[in-house]
Amino acid sequence: MTIISLSFIFSACELNEKDTEINISPQDTTATVIKFLALGDSYTEGTGIEASGNWPNQLVRRLRSKEFVVDTLAIIARSGQTTGNLLNAIRSAEIGDFNLVSLQIGVNNQFLGRPFETFEVEFNQLLDSAIEYSGSYHQVFVLSIPDYGVTPFGATESETIAQEIDQYNAYIKTVCEQREILYIDVTSISRELGDGSLALAPDDLHPSAYQYSKWVDAMMPDVIKLVEKLE
Repeated sequence: MTIISLSFIFSACELNEKDTEINISPQDTTATVIKFLALGDSYTEGTGIEASGNWPNQLVRRLRSKEFVVDTLAIIARSGQTTGNLLNAIRSAEIGDFNLVSLQIGVNNQFLGRPFETFEVEFNQLLDSAIEYSGSYHQVFVLSIPDYGVTPFGATESETIAQEIDQYNAYIKTVCEQREILYIDVTSISRELGDGSLALAPDDLHPSAYQYSKWVDAMMPDVIKLVEKLE
């Protein structure tokens, strides 16, 4: 079987293919084939590091190591992207066939000071789209927003950033609980690692591949339960 890992990054006008790798593995005719779509911003893209180190790619490798068959990974994400930007991006794209979809969005709404009410509306629209693309709310999972106030970039406003990130995450978690969608907390990991020597990318703002590996450690048990239910 051919296993394809695709990463898509949106520019202002078009969708570009990036970092495609093809591996060959034995044919497995019994396992459910996982087709994974990751929606988000810089934290999903893996800004500042090699694409292979972002959390979606690390998650795929970890799932494959557990003998899950992951046929496709597509990443629709861009640094600086707000909920509105992501909505425009997916509306202009041709979304293929997926049975697992993740969503992580909102930090740029907070950073740019956009109205929180706008985030509430657009986050729900994005969640609706994620459910539509996956085929079921049981095939969607949402990651919290990490706290960039612990980085050198956000250090001067760390308390305000933390409070506002908590507000966003509280809303995200509540919506996920109401809609029975898997919510994964990575904010606590970002705060625990802070600006330690292994925590950040060279830009001293975005997570390092090591920090993303800790995110994957945290999400693996629940994601495995989710993918085991795929048909």
